[in-house]
Amino acid sequence: MTTKKTTKLAAAAIACAGLLFSSSITKAQTTTPANNWRFGIGVEGFAPTGNLKNISNVGIGGTARLQYGVNQNVALMLTSGYYNAFGKKINSDVSDAKYPSFGMVPVKAGIKGFIGSGFYLSGEVGAGFETKNAYENADGSKDTKLILAPGVGYSFKTIDIGARYENFSGQNNSYGLVGLRVAYGFGI
Repeated sequence: MTTKKTTKLAAAAIACAGLLFSSSITKAQTTTPANNWRFGIGVEGFAPTGNLKNISNVGIGGTARLQYGVNQNVALMLTSGYYNAFGKKINSDVSDAKYPSFGMVPVKAGIKGFIGSGFYLSGEVGAGFETKNAYENADGSKDTKLILAPGVGYSFKTIDIGARYENFSGQNNSYGLVGLRVAYGFGI
């Protein structure tokens, strides 16, 4: 995907998030309803860190999250989706040479604790399943990584905005991302 296409895609995602954000900021969620389920669909933008930064500068993704309110201030989360880190240009004699894109399916369980006025702290742990791997193993197999992801965020009635650091480790190759998730959620 070219840089121009990536920029247009990122701009479209931000515009959609802005429309959702502006149309539903009626009230901050200061607590999570006890014994209630919520479902959210999010757009992710991220900057790679660690070894992944060697092959990519930017990535996008989409996630779905199921959330259950344990009590008014604590919720359990189950999150999955897809991340794609776009390959960056290789410094070489070939003008259009690029690293391959990198893909991952995360499956994470976590906890979200509200600390007041819609603000929350979160932590997730899980597994990441590589789908496209620039660091491909000699036999062509892809790795499964341990995911650890602390985060912070703010929750409105239907919009959730969260930032996090996500670390992927295992198989002698660790990397990570700094990400921003904008999601639309509703009770089920």
